[in-house]
Amino acid sequence: MGNARGVLYGLAFGDAYGYPTEFLKVPEILRKFPPAGPEDLGNVLVSDDTQMALAVSRALVRAEKLDVETLEPLLRQEFIEWANSEENTRAPGMTCMRACERLEKGLPWVKATEMGSKGCGANMRVAPVGVLNLPVEMRSGLAQFQAALTHGHPTGLAASDATAQAIHFLMQGMAPERVLQALLDYAEAQLGLYHHDWLGSLWEESQHPAAAYFIARGWRETMDALLRVKEAMKSPDFDTDPCLLTGAGWIAEEALATGLYCFLLHPEDPRAAFKRAAVTSGDSDSIACLTGSFLGAYLGDDGFPQEWFDRIEYRDELEKMAAKLPLLQA
Repeated sequence: MGNARGVLYGLAFGDAYGYPTEFLKVPEILRKFPPAGPEDLGNVLVSDDTQMALAVSRALVRAEKLDVETLEPLLRQEFIEWANSEENTRAPGMTCMRACERLEKGLPWVKATEMGSKGCGANMRVAPVGVLNLPVEMRSGLAQFQAALTHGHPTGLAASDATAQAIHFLMQGMAPERVLQALLDYAEAQLGLYHHDWLGSLWEESQHPAAAYFIARGWRETMDALLRVKEAMKSPDFDTDPCLLTGAGWIAEEALATGLYCFLLHPEDPRAAFKRAAVTSGDSDSIACLTGSFLGAYLGDDGFPQEWFDRIEYRDELEKMAAKLPLLQA
């Protein structure tokens, strides 16, 4: 069964696998890593995906209470520090950077966020929320809120929520073959459910006539992406670029879908799953980091080669957060 250490390290391992292949077409990847793509964790540097997942982790463990009033200034501070860090040299997402600039100016977060963006930056950092043992409504609201500070689009919120829920399902021992339908059922149950206590007036910044319509749009688009995974899994294709089947991953629902698809192709084999996620024409590091989160939630830290743990960047902080996150209570 999975654990927090597996989820956080899995995210970082996947990020490191996919980071050297991001922005490359598949033929370019195969020339760089002949004959069929990276076979092992050669690169140990991670991207902004792991950096921001650690930022969320730090905010969570610093919080005396898991609510908006406590977490908003902590997340704001962590995101601003990340944006200004000398280590922020890993092709950071422009949505995150623009939103962080406005957060640093002191704008209310509902004015700082990028309302039109559902980029994968919303959910590539949500894994720490997924490992928390929380009531379902709190996990849902918290997952959406951490996304909303930078990505205000309803699909960014819904896909982040679904990502956290998938991690929770797997950590609770759900079989991989059941996760997809469980997520579709979960998404259907969330249609029209707007977390006013977490999201406040965010929906009023959109063009939707009511909060329920706003969030329902996000869940419908997320469900559509999950249905593409369901269709692809009817005849699993181990050779075709997954981005051609479930999306390139630059936007949140496609990152969830393609990361989940790569996990479902190889749930027992991290090397094969990471290779499949890395040899893609889309946002390879974000796809692979989500794949790694799912692997860690299912297999636990014992599921990865032990030598990887000693080599990965940010090892000390990953270790610290993996120990502290499971201790948090609602």
